[in-house]
Amino acid sequence: MQRSRRSRWLKRDLLLRLMLPLLIIVAATGVLGTYTAQRLTDRVFDRWLLDAAHSVASLVKFDHGRASLELPPIAQTILLFDDNDLTYFSVRQGERLLAGREGIPGSGTGEATYRRGRAYEARFDGRMVRIASVELDEMDAPAVTVMVAETQVKRQRSAQELALVFWPMAVLVLAAAGTIVLAVRRTVRPLEMIAARWSERSHASLQPIGDEDVPRELLPFAAALNDLLARIRDMLSRERQFAATAAHQLRTPLAGLQLGLARAAKASDVDEARAVIGELSQATQRTARLVQQLLALGRLDPETRGDLEFRCHDLVALAQDVGAAHADHALAKVIDLELIAVSRPVLTNMLPDLIAEALGNLIDNAIRYTPAGGHVVVEVTAIPVQVRVSDSGPGIDEDERDAVFERFVRGRRAAGEGSGLGLAIVRDIATLHGAQVSLADSPWGGTSVTIAFADVSAVGESRAK
Repeated sequence: MQRSRRSRWLKRDLLLRLMLPLLIIVAATGVLGTYTAQRLTDRVFDRWLLDAAHSVASLVKFDHGRASLELPPIAQTILLFDDNDLTYFSVRQGERLLAGREGIPGSGTGEATYRRGRAYEARFDGRMVRIASVELDEMDAPAVTVMVAETQVKRQRSAQELALVFWPMAVLVLAAAGTIVLAVRRTVRPLEMIAARWSERSHASLQPIGDEDVPRELLPFAAALNDLLARIRDMLSRERQFAATAAHQLRTPLAGLQLGLARAAKASDVDEARAVIGELSQATQRTARLVQQLLALGRLDPETRGDLEFRCHDLVALAQDVGAAHADHALAKVIDLELIAVSRPVLTNMLPDLIAEALGNLIDNAIRYTPAGGHVVVEVTAIPVQVRVSDSGPGIDEDERDAVFERFVRGRRAAGEGSGLGLAIVRDIATLHGAQVSLADSPWGGTSVTIAFADVSAVGESRAK
């Protein structure tokens, strides 16, 4: 089904949508015109017959209720003379024939009623005739019926001549059809030329395509294509930047691992080898963390936002799980890791894996830069919905708080090793969720990082009640 839809032709659709109404209109016009013309012709001929019948009726005389007709031979000749048709007449009073032919039918099919009489079709003398009938009523006398019948040669010839009128109409229809076909081809040809030019241009370059000579109706398509090209350029630029970043960041730790392995291979005793292996273990952990952060950055491409499925999740439970995963790290550094949260679920729409990644980065940074015996507090609030990580570390100077959200940027007070990707990942994840990230001083002089979500879940409010 999809394949047949893709194979549709714009030319064919235009021709169908233009030709089909034209043919319907012409057919309807022809049928209606034929019916109207035939009806008009019948009415004209019927009136002629009625005029003839009234002319005969005007010669009928009544004497004491008895009708008589004096029709001179010249008048009868004029009445019955016709170059094409045979004409008959009959004048009767009751069962008595006053003049004319016997046996003309008094009723038939296709009857039409007029103000001066009626007309109908019937078979007489072996032929189909049209009969006009007029009634004469005289007081205290039986009615007199005057009928004039005529064969239908003239009517049939008129119908044939009328049909000839439709030949020019057929020619006009063919001319209109040819004009439509030509117009459609000429209209579609510029579209094909523009499409071919755009296709050739897009294969050679991803730069915007000029729309100076594009028809007004195609400007939305040109704008959409240029927007698509811009998104492709941005996506390729992000991929190149990501590849360069990954290569640059992995080069140093991989070189350190190679040197460490070489040192371990040259170790003179087991104790020296174990020391080198311990250093290699720490370097491997740092490298694994860096790879994890780089993979997290790769998942945050804005082009994939439409494919992500947000769902309602409890922010308190998420903070508990992430905090528990870092408990051993905090315990090893003798750092007090604490969770402060409301006693009810705080529900909001999120991608739990990404929010867990962002929160894990914040807790990992806080533990990493907080000296032994310090404090790291994770706080979750319901109104507004937000999560905050505060520590007693060295803090971040106010003039650096915007810069540290950029990739590979670290504060001047940051000690030890780090990639400078943690806060950049947090910012990108928050942006993906429509949330805001802010930095402030913690109560212990360290750093407080807050992720504030844009909405408060009605579900969480209803459960609280």
